[in-house]
Amino acid sequence: MGSPSPRFLFLLVYVFVLLSVSSTSSFTIQESFIHCLGAHSQNPIPFSTSFYTPNNASFTSILESAAQNLRYLLPSMPKPDFIFTPLEDSHVQAAVICAKTLNIHMRVRSGGHDYEGLSYVSLVEKPFMILDLVKLRAIHVDVAQNMAWIQAGPTIGEVYYRISEKSQVHGFPAGICTSLGIGGHITGGAYGSMMRKYGLGADNIIDARIVDSDGKILDKEAMEEDLFWAIRGGGVGSFGIILWWQIKLVQVPPIVTVFTVTKTLEQKANKILYKWQQAAPNIDENIFIRVLIQVTNSSTVGKKTISTSYNALFLGGVDSLLQVMKRSFPELGITKKDCLETSWIKSVVYMAGYPISTPPEILLQGKSIGKTYFKAKSDFMRQVIPEIALSSLWKRFLLEESAFMIWNPYGGMMNRIPESTRLL
Repeated sequence: MGSPSPRFLFLLVYVFVLLSVSSTSSFTIQESFIHCLGAHSQNPIPFSTSFYTPNNASFTSILESAAQNLRYLLPSMPKPDFIFTPLEDSHVQAAVICAKTLNIHMRVRSGGHDYEGLSYVSLVEKPFMILDLVKLRAIHVDVAQNMAWIQAGPTIGEVYYRISEKSQVHGFPAGICTSLGIGGHITGGAYGSMMRKYGLGADNIIDARIVDSDGKILDKEAMEEDLFWAIRGGGVGSFGIILWWQIKLVQVPPIVTVFTVTKTLEQKANKILYKWQQAAPNIDENIFIRVLIQVTNSSTVGKKTISTSYNALFLGGVDSLLQVMKRSFPELGITKKDCLETSWIKSVVYMAGYPISTPPEILLQGKSIGKTYFKAKSDFMRQVIPEIALSSLWKRFLLEESAFMIWNPYGGMMNRIPESTRLL
């Protein structure tokens, strides 16, 4: 598969928040699709609760249910001719066959974190439909075998919670945003706070079941090596529709430690961030320290500054964490009072942005903390950004009405997995 090559130092995610903010039904297309589904599905389909047109009262709420970027819900954006929410694998097969037969463009949605609205908007193709996998939500955790089978519909937060129900010392290394739909999330790689220890979610996939363009269900053996490689990071909906993932569970300690420490420009944020770039990808692989960067009010009345919040998960207790920080990143000045010892599932809640006291059951709601109008972009950095360049960056950053960046460190396991084994 090739030898390991130098990996990225860290991932920068820019989110620029925007301040500004009638679909014609085709009865013939809808009727034809329903008739076709009935002819090709192995089991009956309850159309009254799984087929939605713009004439249904619940159409809009279903359409908007998982969307994160409100830009793509504006009235000017094209709306689907209908939404179909299958209840079982055979329904998905039938939908693929019928959409292909009737020349209906299909958008597939398992969550809604595709920030460009690709799972629920089509700017070119007409007619188009949404195949929403929201009702395919089964999660079967087998701790004895260190694995789980998961349908495409649950959020990653639900998956975390169901794992924790079975074991307090098992987890899965995937996304920090707990409202991510698991189906599409893994096809995009699935990076998160344990990737430096265990790699991406896509690196921890044992098997999968997908529907191909001919409506056939393929598992790992049937799809062969190249396709199995491609669906683990090659992009949502590019190679088939995910029905199930078989994931490998990983070990987590009974006690982990989290912290969030904020430094502004007046508190030497530039120097600390410069050091973070050197330390974070090379520090002990049990620790993940990301940086949340935004414009905030300065201590000087009427002025703005830059705040850098160091948000971290350490797979171990606070005493071990402090030793690691003292040795590798003393510039941040972490103390015991900055840290919280907790369980892994509670750390998931904390890293997702909820107060540490929030019950883990919040993960079962599958909702994001907030939705807004925004434009997002990601870049990989291979070299450290000098302090002088950071100062220039902040000048540009301060000109934005509302801007936000997340810097995620790689290193650890991410350096040891050869690039030839994944698309990222």
